[in-house]
Amino acid sequence: MNTKGSHELRIAERIVSVLPPGSFMRVCSDERETIRYAVRSSELKLKSVVLGRASLQRLIADPDRPVKIEYLQRELSEAATHRGEFRFPRVVRRASSATMETASLTPHATAS
Repeated sequence: MNTKGSHELRIAERIVSVLPPGSFMRVCSDERETIRYAVRSSELKLKSVVLGRASLQRLIADPDRPVKIEYLQRELSEAATHRGEFRFPRVVRRASSATMETASLTPHATAS
């Protein structure tokens, strides 16, 4: 394994280390752009963790890496009981055009 890949894995392992011991394992995937973990715990709703390699590479070079890793650990820990999947970076969903049209037609309250 190349050095860059091993650094990515070490960062990924630090992030998922907040989960209960033995509740997660790395999953081999055909996707080269991500590192995946399966989560198996009756106490957690979380079933998978997906970490983008490009984001992990940027995190390796970031001078604020320890703070950002701590933030991701906290976010993962909180998400573990509420969500089925944790992704880094998060997928941003855009509002549909129908939702945007409805929002623009909604009258705004004006101060009198």
